[in-house]
Amino acid sequence: MTPIKQHTVVDSPYGPLTLVASDGVLCGLYMVGQRHRPAEEAFGARVSAEEEPFPEVVRQLAAYFAGDLTRFDLPLRMEGTPFQRSVWDQLVQIPYGQTWSYGELAARLGKPNASRAVGLANGKNPIGIIVPCHRVIGASGGMTGYGGGLDRKVRLLRHESGKTAAAAPATEALF
Repeated sequence: MTPIKQHTVVDSPYGPLTLVASDGVLCGLYMVGQRHRPAEEAFGARVSAEEEPFPEVVRQLAAYFAGDLTRFDLPLRMEGTPFQRSVWDQLVQIPYGQTWSYGELAARLGKPNASRAVGLANGKNPIGIIVPCHRVIGASGGMTGYGGGLDRKVRLLRHESGKTAAAAPATEALF
């Protein structure tokens, strides 16, 4: 049976966010201009943010953006390969305000030579922010690719470090 998909669009400090649900479970959070963003037709019918499961997602996102929430507690439907899902499962283990390198993430998966594969899976994370792929950085500590754009990655990391979420050049030191 084909799952029923629906979506809504909500405002955020990082621009509009498209939230997608499959059979009533969050399966996507996409930013405008995001790399690997599916075609709009794949999101299903557009509904109000008051329709389930979106009210709780919106509430938790608002608390996160206000600095009052450091860990999301939402049912998620992660649609991807088994390897991608294993990477995404590790992403939610990265503590708020901290970062891991791609190599560290690969090692935690028991695949220390899989940094590139981890990076590719990380880049295809369908539920940005909530599954915090922005917390993964290069081995040298540098900002590397982010599907939502490096500026957003820097701003999200600054937000989590307690610094302002205001726009900052991607080259500016985070800490």
